Amino acid sequence: MSISLDIDHRATNAAADGTPVMGLPARKPLIGLTQHDLLQALSETAIPEKQLRMRASQLWNWLYVRGASEFADMTSISKELRSDLAHMFDISRLEIVTEQISSDGTRKWLLRLPADDLGRRHEIETVYIPEEDRGTLCISSQVGCTLTCTFCHTGTQTLVRNLTAGEIAGQILVARDRLGEWPHLIEDAENAPASGRFITNVVLMGMGEPLYNFDNVRDAVDVISHGEGLSVSKRRITLSTSGVVPEIVRAGDEIGTMLAISLHGTTDQIRNELVPLNKKYPISQLLDACRNYPGLSNARRITFEYVMIKGVNDTAEDARRLVQLLKGIPAKVNLIPFNPWPGTDYECSDWEQIEVFARIVLKAGYASPVRTPRGRDILAACGQLKSASQRLKKSERDALKAAAN
Repeated sequence: MSISLDIDHRATNAAADGTPVMGLPARKPLIGLTQHDLLQALSETAIPEKQLRMRASQLWNWLYVRGASEFADMTSISKELRSDLAHMFDISRLEIVTEQISSDGTRKWLLRLPADDLGRRHEIETVYIPEEDRGTLCISSQVGCTLTCTFCHTGTQTLVRNLTAGEIAGQILVARDRLGEWPHLIEDAENAPASGRFITNVVLMGMGEPLYNFDNVRDAVDVISHGEGLSVSKRRITLSTSGVVPEIVRAGDEIGTMLAISLHGTTDQIRNELVPLNKKYPISQLLDACRNYPGLSNARRITFEYVMIKGVNDTAEDARRLVQLLKGIPAKVNLIPFNPWPGTDYECSDWEQIEVFARIVLKAGYASPVRTPRGRDILAACGQLKSASQRLKKSERDALKAAAN
């Protein structure tokens, strides 16, 4: 049995319908700024230059260690300065529209973003997956998706816009609020994990293609992984791409997270159908980029995601081709039973066929775990995310795609 809750967390300067209040000066968002950019933002205030680093450190600690969502809570800062900061800057949370809790404990949040210049407020989805030895937060990087992968529900939703670094990192703040993970909350939690963390891993596998929002993803990861803040190790952050070949090596250099490739097919013909981006960057180019991923080693393997679709990509011959493709790449293969969604024509492979496939891959020396579907009853499983966001005009979508490419 799943549970659905309506939760209204509005932005601090929003009207009843969520749009900005006219007449109020625009406040600069601080969430998602790197430490360098936070210092730069404070340098534009009346804070004396000799105090800037100290004040930036205080703010960083309040935002990412203590989880403050209002300047009034920052009691180590004078009331006068708190008031000045509140007039200039915004540290409010993304609005939670609904929270759904699956029968298996998976949680999905529908989050509404701040209004854009035209007053539109789009939505994204974020999923938390609890397991015995970890807790994984699946976050989004775009509203909708640039790509049109045919097996993916998100792929049926047109790209609306990229998320800002603050909107990417802000998903973790919302999740920590709801899970009670901040230090002043977790010590009183009845089910607090021994590690002191509910969220141990972060995966950029939600809505969107992260490498088509490169700069914002890079800055968000910088904030998420910073050792003096949220402190999620880059070894516990995984960026999943459908194969944006020119950005893969750059991601290794500038972002430095673990890498996952949405492969899903062993021939260009099959992958062209499932992941149309393959027509631009075919399998041979994709795997060459993987072989050149910075830091690649047996201790830092690439994960290849492979959704199991009945009669499409699940034969023993497919498994043997996959093994040949991965030769020379330190890798593991995540086999994902296809998760159905309304309107799809695909079916999940039979369990016996998945086991045959897994055995062939494992015998060749590649770990091949079959991912247990989580949150299917609330459409929170892999490939099921899709918000009800407003679409942009075609001209606006084309401009976004041109910028991404």
